[in-house]
Amino acid sequence: MAVGDALSIGEGELHLWLLPPPLSPRDVPIGELDALEKRRAAAYVAAENQRMYAAAHVGLRRVLAVYTGVEPRLLSIAGERYDGAGGRHGRPRVLGMPGAPEFSLSHSHGLAVVAVTEPRVGADVQRLPSEATAEAVLPALHPAERDELGRLSGDERTRAFGRLWTRKEAYLKGLGTGLGRGVHLDYLGEYGTGDRPAGWVVGNLPLCESHIAAVAVMGSGDRRVLIRSVPEALLYAHDAADRIATVEPGLHALLRDVAGEAREGGARAA
Repeated sequence: MAVGDALSIGEGELHLWLLPPPLSPRDVPIGELDALEKRRAAAYVAAENQRMYAAAHVGLRRVLAVYTGVEPRLLSIAGERYDGAGGRHGRPRVLGMPGAPEFSLSHSHGLAVVAVTEPRVGADVQRLPSEATAEAVLPALHPAERDELGRLSGDERTRAFGRLWTRKEAYLKGLGTGLGRGVHLDYLGEYGTGDRPAGWVVGNLPLCESHIAAVAVMGSGDRRVLIRSVPEALLYAHDAADRIATVEPGLHALLRDVAGEAREGGARAA
């Protein structure tokens, strides 16, 4: 697959790509995945989950090819640190390319998202949680988050929990710790108070009725988010990289630095 001119990221921009699942297993060009990605895909018990994992990582490679100009199968993607036993863990990065953008991949129940920007970033997408899930996780949260959710009830509380959880996972992915860091340690509630993690801009983004998404970007100041939805037929096409680069943003959103606003005395909802 030939790769044309690289797509650039404007100052203060974050690009969010929505990637659909393939209609058929035959549509997924698994030859573009490396050995570790293939093993991880095969580790899923359900064939549908195997296909979704493989498709999400093929989609990630094809999106990154748009920015790097490197063919998807030739990209070296791995965790940012060695584990001492020959493996790599932590936040994934494009290796061997100092100028490559930062990225974060998340997928859940038929939808994958890829966030691409210059500073380090974390992204998370989740299907709307059940009320039972929200109630079960509530005791593990930061005390201020528990208080906020405790003032809500029913569907309102469930949706607020879903927004909170995606913000929390996006932030922890941006840090590179994942859920290995206690979820009670950091306040990521709806309101911009001084208790939010310093040096990060975290917020939810509009996607669709069935899923909730959030991103976390290192730094300060608002971010302009360009959201692109890639058609299934285009994502897995032979000349996908050049064609993906032509997809125009369908949505624009503003990721507000509410923590910074709070420090200046003007808190707003996330």
